[in-house]
Amino acid sequence: MKTQVAIIGAGPSGLLLSQLLHLQGIDTVLLEAKSPDYVLGRIRAGVLEQGTVELIREAKANERMDRIGHVHDGFSLSFNGKQERIDLKGLTGGKTVMVYGQTEVTRDLMNARAAEGAVSIYEAKDVQLHDFYSDKPRVTFVKDGETIELECDYIAGCDGFHGVSRQSVPKDAIKTFERVYPFGWLGILSETPPVSHELIYANHERGFALCSMRSDVLSRYYVQCPIEDKVESWSDERFWDELKARLPDDAAASLVTGPSIEKSIAPLRSFVAEPMKFGRLFLVGDAAHIVPPTGAKGLNLAASDVHNLYHVLRKAYHDGRTDLLDQYSELCLRRIWKAERFSWWMTSVLHKFSDDAFTQRIQLAELDYYTSSVAGRTTIAENYVGLPYERIE
Repeated sequence: MKTQVAIIGAGPSGLLLSQLLHLQGIDTVLLEAKSPDYVLGRIRAGVLEQGTVELIREAKANERMDRIGHVHDGFSLSFNGKQERIDLKGLTGGKTVMVYGQTEVTRDLMNARAAEGAVSIYEAKDVQLHDFYSDKPRVTFVKDGETIELECDYIAGCDGFHGVSRQSVPKDAIKTFERVYPFGWLGILSETPPVSHELIYANHERGFALCSMRSDVLSRYYVQCPIEDKVESWSDERFWDELKARLPDDAAASLVTGPSIEKSIAPLRSFVAEPMKFGRLFLVGDAAHIVPPTGAKGLNLAASDVHNLYHVLRKAYHDGRTDLLDQYSELCLRRIWKAERFSWWMTSVLHKFSDDAFTQRIQLAELDYYTSSVAGRTTIAENYVGLPYERIE
């Protein structure tokens, strides 16, 4: 087999990149180790920055998103017995976010790619990357018992934190930075109306809580819990009681509870790998960086990587500007570290790290300081809606 760009991983970043390149006449083959149903079964984030929304529209996969997604003009921070609204639209010159589940984004991009007749190979086993420091990189994989070789010009590693792409890079060629947080998020999905039409992030002496949503009848809630906790030890009743205890009184009183349809505990970590380009291999999204979900940046950072790689590849093929390929890593990492900082800050001021009263008072002072001025609120809003993409010229 031959293609121009081999894309490893059929999550939203791989699908989005493949669709954008395909629409520019650049041939791609998408390889995914799991089945389509498995990929769609992953429950992930649902807050899309405006830049991500525009990329999905450019990929012509936006019909359902624009029809059933929820545009949010703001969100609330709850702490010290009060609730402060961050007016995203008013503070950023009209920018907003879209609440639309990552599962739905993935489904829409799958359907768009299928409609274009582009090649996607699911359940590709034993994927291996070869010769990406040469001008003739290859990918081999096993499909239905047959070993297949895919020749390509470039490889995009969109296969996540545990994928083969980053693991294929020589150890002495990459540097990693990591912070693992000493707690997890216990999240549930329930067929209940959201407690609020906008997200609520809560700092409480018992720990962090988040009220989110997927639709008018599907809610997503989280509470901070010890990382060693087991899902089985959290009954629905225990979860709802704990969530109510951490919410403002009016929100707790109006919370509609019901059976959970999904429940899981997710660890939190910050992680960055540098650089993100190795010869003709480019790392994209979670393959290169992880953020704690507090700032809603995971999928959105992947989308900004896709934006950068899409444009440098487009200019390489259409305009002969192969020099721009060498700028990919630097372009991505400038935005990545700023998003890492914001996600770390949100995590650090909203979660309970210890019983130390001084630390807890500092958190409350920090939140009060930022929400007490237009400058502070604007800083939060600008980061939450997403910092602008850099122009690639």
